[in-house]
Amino acid sequence: MATFSLCMIVKNEEKVLARCLDSVADLMDEIIIVDTGSCDATKEIAARYTDKIYDFEWNADFAAARNFSFEKATMDYIYAPDADEVLDQVNHDELAKLKQVILPEIEIVQMKYATVTEFNTVLNAATEYRPKLFKRVRNFTWVDPIHETVRLDPVVFDSDIVIHHMPEQLHSKRDFSIFEKTIAKEGVLSDKLTKMYAMELMKTGDVADLQRAFLWFEQLYATTDNPQHREYGACVLAKCYRLQQDGYGLLKVALKEVAANPCSEVCYELGQYYLGQHDPREASLWFINAFSETEAVLDVHAGGDGALQGLKQCYETLLGQELSEEEKEYFQGQIQEVEEAISLWVLPAE
Repeated sequence: MATFSLCMIVKNEEKVLARCLDSVADLMDEIIIVDTGSCDATKEIAARYTDKIYDFEWNADFAAARNFSFEKATMDYIYAPDADEVLDQVNHDELAKLKQVILPEIEIVQMKYATVTEFNTVLNAATEYRPKLFKRVRNFTWVDPIHETVRLDPVVFDSDIVIHHMPEQLHSKRDFSIFEKTIAKEGVLSDKLTKMYAMELMKTGDVADLQRAFLWFEQLYATTDNPQHREYGACVLAKCYRLQQDGYGLLKVALKEVAANPCSEVCYELGQYYLGQHDPREASLWFINAFSETEAVLDVHAGGDGALQGLKQCYETLLGQELSEEEKEYFQGQIQEVEEAISLWVLPAE
């Protein structure tokens, strides 16, 4: 049977820490808690589960804190939850079984990550695989019968274990500050972080967040050779222009994208713009495009229930205008159809 170290980084998690640890503590052979500056009862709660509690001076770098926590581990595998995660009894039992039978050559176990509250900033599906269990000491293996080389890719096992992510608030403001500090220091973001920054801005960014991000995404949009980065830049700029009520700027970006590479997010922003201009007929066309003619690249809601809610608002607004009886009957029927579509819409499974 393998041994497990739990390594967690925390800050002000008194509301959720016990809930997380109660769900997994009996499966762990050691529990390591790294505190990055709590000013609540987090460390006192952690002390009920372990005496391996360490302080780490926060430097706006989650990777550095994670690495520090992993350095303290001594068991075969490291389980790395966040404090707002929970394993229910079914998945607790699945992890217990995995601990009994895990093959030593497996180096990473992925688990299905499911955000079960409304505070979802990064998932565009009901679940997605994330690496959560890591072999502490990696053994290098030679492969190929000739021109032999060391296997560099880890052996990854995709388990059926589901982790319930249950945050009690959004963490967007914290995330935005780290993105901004990284850009100020490095000047660039990795491909992954470029997408994550754009995604969080589209899902939860307000006017101030978008204004701070504007110049970086404007430069990215104008200079990148990466077509995906250009899409991300277009989405962020379109939302920023729309929230600032800059119709010229919005149309300048959106029409280029619609002509060359349309996506749900840009169509959605055009729909919201025309709604704001009291033109529900034009807005409805763009919400239809967002829902049925394009695909989302950052926020699945822009091409799903968000577009449908916008379309419903268009039809309700039109019903408040002077219409013929035939038009009234038509839009009433459209509202019923859209309401049915909203009730049936769900996040993609994975």
